[in-house]
Order: sequence, then structure tokens, then C-alpha cells
Amino acid sequence: MKVGKVISVEFDRFRVKMFHTTKNSTISINGQIYYFGNIGSFLKTTNAIGETIICEVVAILDHTTESKMYTNYNLDSSRELIVKPIGSINHQKKFHLGIGVYPSLYADVYIVTFEDIKSILETEKELIGPNTVHESIAIGSSKNLINYEIKLNINNLFNIHTAILGNSGSGKSNTISHILQSIYRKEGFSASGSKTILFDVNGEYHSAFKNSITPNNSFLKYYIPNKNEDQDIGNSTFILPYYLMNLDEWLAFLMASDRTQKPFWDKVLQQTYKFYKIFNNGEEDDFIYINYFKWKLITIIRNVISRIDSDTSKMTAVQSILFNIEQIFNSLNTETATKQELKNFIVELRACSNISYGDNNNQLNDYINTLDEHINIERALDIENHKLEGGNYFDYKFLQSACDLVLLDEEGKGNTRIREYTSTMLTRLEYFLHNSDCTFLKEGVPDLNREQYLKQYFGIGNEPKNQLIVIDTNGLSNDILELTTSLISRLLFDVRKSKNGNDRVSNPIHLVLDEAHRYIRKDATYLLSDNIFERIAREGRKYALYLIVSSQRPSELSSTVLSQCGNYFIHRIQNEVDMKYIYSVLPYFTDDYVAKIKQAMPGEVLIFGNCVPMPLQVKVHQPNPEPNSKNCVINKEWFKSEKNN
Repeated sequence: MKVGKVISVEFDRFRVKMFHTTKNSTISINGQIYYFGNIGSFLKTTNAIGETIICEVVAILDHTTESKMYTNYNLDSSRELIVKPIGSINHQKKFHLGIGVYPSLYADVYIVTFEDIKSILETEKELIGPNTVHESIAIGSSKNLINYEIKLNINNLFNIHTAILGNSGSGKSNTISHILQSIYRKEGFSASGSKTILFDVNGEYHSAFKNSITPNNSFLKYYIPNKNEDQDIGNSTFILPYYLMNLDEWLAFLMASDRTQKPFWDKVLQQTYKFYKIFNNGEEDDFIYINYFKWKLITIIRNVISRIDSDTSKMTAVQSILFNIEQIFNSLNTETATKQELKNFIVELRACSNISYGDNNNQLNDYINTLDEHINIERALDIENHKLEGGNYFDYKFLQSACDLVLLDEEGKGNTRIREYTSTMLTRLEYFLHNSDCTFLKEGVPDLNREQYLKQYFGIGNEPKNQLIVIDTNGLSNDILELTTSLISRLLFDVRKSKNGNDRVSNPIHLVLDEAHRYIRKDATYLLSDNIFERIAREGRKYALYLIVSSQRPSELSSTVLSQCGNYFIHRIQNEVDMKYIYSVLPYFTDDYVAKIKQAMPGEVLIFGNCVPMPLQVKVHQPNPEPNSKNCVINKEWFKSEKNN
């Protein structure tokens, strides 16, 4: 139905003069009510080659002084509309964003009907049967076309990274919960083809999924680190083995610098592995590691005495080293023949390091020289140069002893300020060893390699189970949260990257990153120099590993991660800094979007990207059940009856 004509054409907007017969903003067509004169409603016109141009109303004007030049066209109404072109429908009934040929002046303007929108937005019709492959999920109702349900193409939504942004209380958690509930409740859902891991930073998603197990066996497994409460059926305590951390992740956790502390900590990890091997290995390897530690101790002593002139100073330094080494061995809670042999060796060295009237009479030097005949230096050097690969098990209880040994080694080489340079890192090591916040990194950890761990705790490569895994990280400090999310994501990325052929695109994994600004920051203080999330954002799609990034502070997010997203769900954002950041990162973001986002109601979202043919404002359906994300109602709390307490 015609409602007016185009009277002005600009590059990004048209003016439409309404007919005098269209005095109202509503009209009934075949019993369906359309609201066509409101902000955000749709209209259409045509160009010279017969394409249909879909437009959105962005302004309404009322000119009480009518111009006579429009009377020949029945345009004597005082109302005008400013419309923004969105896209075109070609002769093959295919919609695409943008327009090539603009409409001419006085082109007719029509109502956009539900049938028009359906041809643009509807996904392919779903077939009903035992092997149904669902095409879409219902996300909510259109704000532009009242009562029109919006559906999103499942493949276009989930085959690329997605960003869900908005202020606190704008509806992000509800949107995520509704999308996941809609997917996992689909009839015929494959139990083996999906894996979604949600980092629940605020501990609010449990209520949305704990009762959502469906007949098609899309199970939920809920992990809660460092918590004993809320142990409903299906909940488990979360474990994250420390030994799966690589060198960079250790450095990030210890807040170490690359220049001085990286090589130091690398040596500590190697020595820890050697301590573990010598005190936990079978007898067949005892000689190898006893030989190594004897060589190491002699090397430290030689380095020290080579820099000192007087025997008194030399022997004093040697006695100090032997005392510290003995303390290291005494701190090991093991009593083995190996440990006793090494302690006896220290006793022999101490006996040879006495002085008489300021002279050692070469006792120590002669004894060390005789040891050269009994110590296999070549084998010792092989052990020294052997590098522990990330993921190999070692006992964290040897970390402090290994650290002390490396400090002595560095001081023996003349690096007298090594303790000063590593003081912050050593404090963080104490935090790891003794603070309860790190319990889930240490206790109850079996000797699992990467594949075994992911199989046992995430069902990766296992029989179909635990399609939706919620990791409750509520209460973790930012540094441990950063480590936890990064380590799990890196392990998953490494596994996906190791796959070949069709395995790379089968059994996709989606990581839902709640409050992502806390661990995917854009500033230079990010602990990990290699941000695994930026790498996944760039390369993950090739390995069927996808990110769903949720944040209330987009301006603090990594621009690399945000710009690599292909779908955007933007709830209300009123912070000017956040809006400018989104505007700068997304090149197709316009001023019209800014106005819509600022004025959005809670639960309303602007959707644009691969999952929709054109940007849409949607009122998202409420999830059932809802996440625990409601705000406190202050007046009800202040004035509630005492009997309800």
C-alpha cells in the first residue's frame, strides 16, 4: 500500500512526503496492523531498475506551512519522514545490504509487510523428522515490526566469533542464557557434536541451566573451584593442574619480567623436574640424578672459590653453600637412600673445607679433583641440558627447593643481586605454595597429560557427555582468573590445532567469556605477553574453536578480539568512552546505531553481523529459568516485614 513519495534523495537518507490520506501511523492490511510512521519502522520504495529498497524511519517532521509544489502529487499532508536506506531486494528476491541504484524523485513509498520481512529474514524451512537439522532459533520480537518474531540462523550465529556488549543490567546474561537454552532444547540435538564452555565470572548461570537437562541428553556439568557449597547433583569441584602451565603462563602468574626473571624461572622449572625425578623415580635412574646433583654442587663450589683469594674467605663461602644445600635437602619430606647418599656427600665436602691458621692446605681442591674421576660429567651435562616440556608432571612441592638451588647457582656465578631482581616473583611463588586461592591448582591433581585432563574434565575426545560446562570462577582474583581462563583456552586451542583434515571442523567448541574485560584487556599491563584469546580470535575459526565474548566495558576489551567478531549483540550502553571505542573498532558502526543503543530498554538489543541480513532491534525472549542476575530491589529490602526474614 502506498503511503507517500520520495521528495529528496541524499547519499544516506531520503525525505518522504506523506499522502494526506495517511493521517494515522497505523494501517490494517489483511487483518494485520502495521505501524509505519514510527521511529524504527520500515518502509520501501523502488529504483529505476525495479529493485526494492528497504528503508528505516529515523525522523518524523511536521510542516504546518504547506508547499504548493506538491499538490499535483496529492502530497498536501504536513507530515514528512526521514528514512535511511538499509538494503535492496533484487529481481531474484535476494536481499543484500546497501544500494546500488538510488530511487528517483517522487518514487512511490510503500508499507513493508510481514511477507516482505519474511523474505529477508526467514532462514530455510526446517524439515521435520528423526534426522532434523535445525536452521534457526527464535531470539525475540522485533522492535521495528511489532509482534514480529525474529529468528537467527544457527550456522551464521555460531560459525564465527560473537560479541555481546552492554551495561550492567542491560540483559547480556539473559541473552546468553536464552540462546543456549534454545539450542540445547532443540529436538534431535546431537550429543556428540557440541561443546560449550562458559566462564561464569559472577556465579549467575547455575540457576539458568541446573534444571535444563532435556530429553535429548544435552547434559550439564557444573564445576565450582574453591567452593564446597551448592553441591547439587551433577556439580563437581574444579581442578586445573599447575603442571600443564607453560613457561609464559608461569611468568604471567608470577608477574615476572622477560629479561631477568624468565631465564631464572626456566631454570627453576628444570631443577624442579630433576628433584622430582631423583626422589620419585625408580632405582634404575638413581645413579643418573645422584651423579648430576654431585656435579652441580661441585660446579657451584668451584664458581665461588674461583672468585675469592684467601682460603679463609673461600672456606667460609663453601661452608655457607653446604649449609644451604643441606637445608634444601632437609626441607624435602622424603627419606630415601638417594637423599641419604647426597647428605653424606655434603658431610664429606664439609670435612674437607676446614682451615688451620687461615690455610686449607688444598684439602678441598684435592678432594674435588678426585671426584672428577668418579663423576660422569658427560652424563651430568646431558641432564643439565635436558629441557622439561610443558605438560610433563612434576611435584610442585619441589619448587621452593629448586628455586633455592638456582639462587645459589646464580650467586656462585657472581650474580650477587639475583635475590633482589627476583623478589616479587619469589613472593608470588609463596602465594602459590601456601595461599588457599590456589588450592584448585594443586590438590587432588593426578598425573594427567593434556589429552587425559581434557577428556576427564571436559569430555573432549570422550564418549558424548557434558555438552554445556559452566565453570564458576566467582570469587577468584583477577590474576588467577586470567590464568585459569587463559590456560584452559590454550589447552583447547592446542588440541584443536593438532587435528587434521575433517577432524578440524567436527565437534566444534564454543567458549563463552563472561565479563571478558577482566581477562582480555587491551592495555599493556596484561600478564600474558601472548594473549591466547587474541590468537583464538585470529585463528580459532579454522579449527572450529569459537569465542562468545560478553562485557559491560567494551573500551577495556582487546581491539583485536572485538574486531574479529562477526556478530554483535549490543544492549544499552550509555558510557561515552565505551560508545566511542565500539565506533572506532567497528568500521560500519554509524551514529544511528549509537542513538538506538543509548535509548534501549533492558532486554532490548541491536543485532548486526553475519547472523542477520540487516541490523535489527530486538526484544529478547526471557530465558526460562533465568540466570541469577537480578538487581537488588532496595525499597523492598528496606521495608520488608520482619516476619519474612
